[in-house]
Amino acid sequence: MALPIPELLRPHLARPVAILGGGASGQGARALVAALGGTSATYDARGAEFTAAAAASHGLVVFSPGFAPDHPWLARAAAAGAILVGEVDFAALCWRGRIVAITGTNGKTTLTEFLAHALLAIGREAAATGNIGRAFSGVAAAAGGRPDAIAVCEVSSFQAETLRHFRAEAALWTNFAEDHLERHRSLKAYFAAKDRLAELSGTVFAGSSVRAFAEPGEPRPNIIWVPTAGQPADPALAGTVFADYPQRENFLLAAAWWRAAGLDPAALYAAARTFRLGRHRLARVAEVDGVTFWNDSKATNFHAVEAALARFPRPVLLIAGGRAKGGDLAGFARRIAPRVRRAFLIGETGPALAAELAAAGVPAVLCPGLGEAVRRAADEAGPGDQVLLSPGFASFDQFKGYEDRGDQFEQAVHFTTRPSLSLIP
Repeated sequence: MALPIPELLRPHLARPVAILGGGASGQGARALVAALGGTSATYDARGAEFTAAAAASHGLVVFSPGFAPDHPWLARAAAAGAILVGEVDFAALCWRGRIVAITGTNGKTTLTEFLAHALLAIGREAAATGNIGRAFSGVAAAAGGRPDAIAVCEVSSFQAETLRHFRAEAALWTNFAEDHLERHRSLKAYFAAKDRLAELSGTVFAGSSVRAFAEPGEPRPNIIWVPTAGQPADPALAGTVFADYPQRENFLLAAAWWRAAGLDPAALYAAARTFRLGRHRLARVAEVDGVTFWNDSKATNFHAVEAALARFPRPVLLIAGGRAKGGDLAGFARRIAPRVRRAFLIGETGPALAAELAAAGVPAVLCPGLGEAVRRAADEAGPGDQVLLSPGFASFDQFKGYEDRGDQFEQAVHFTTRPSLSLIP
């Protein structure tokens, strides 16, 4: 049965809806258009071109977050008089349930998954959606507009910067650090993109690093500042993924919202004991002759690498590099230098990062690929050493995504170290 059509969209569904982007967001938008009883046409850089003639044939254009606000296809659609709506906004217009939004530089996917896990554990109808790879519009199409459903929606800065219709009853803002400057051009603009979500949300629960960057004295009546940095260990979290930083930050924010929502804290702790991290997030892969290999391929920015390095008591053998996203490379190299014994660098940023690490006193080896980096690091390592893949950069220069990079790392560890390999279950 078709979903009820929001009045704002009704006049524009008589013609096919243009969907810009053929990835997860585009596929979700296509499903939602169908659930509304409409038809759609998808345009993508690898497929159909969105020409001026194509733009003139559509009244509504739904675009994926990969399309920056100044993308020529969006300008073309606006010039043709079309209504432009981001995919998350499109879903929000059709969603009849509650929305709890999650954003931040790091940790947002884990927090999204954990909060949905905890809500499901107490019998609520909840779905983890958004930037985690499960498009909100696809969830909206499947949920049928049920008012008792809760969307725990991860919102990236790319999604947040164009929001107009999205409204969350609460937002959890994990942290803030340098990232995505290749798109936002400045740290201030990146913060403003995240802050757009805060403006459109009810109560915002924000971590320590967000408060540190916010303008001093700026009135933020809807923000509850949650002290997430440097908090003492919680014995009740021992043995869970939240026992140590950086994941403890996520639990503290979840707990702040959970209490404010009037839910039983004991249930959240119980959910923490059954929650498991997604792959490629500082996961032990194997131990070989006293050397431990770690897959942290999800670390695609400087802040994530620094958080991972803080987990180790002595300097590691670091595998890093990829496609640049902007930021102070020299500052990054200086900050991590005390925690890195030797670096094995891959990808487009390898040469520049090698030079900055050398200036900071860290020897670096340029490697043509990930397999070679694993082999060189394994040759260098001895009992008690940690070999850490924590790239600090995007993966798209050499891989399909961070998952592909992490998978290839684990395969390389297996083939480099067998037959003495002892896989971590």
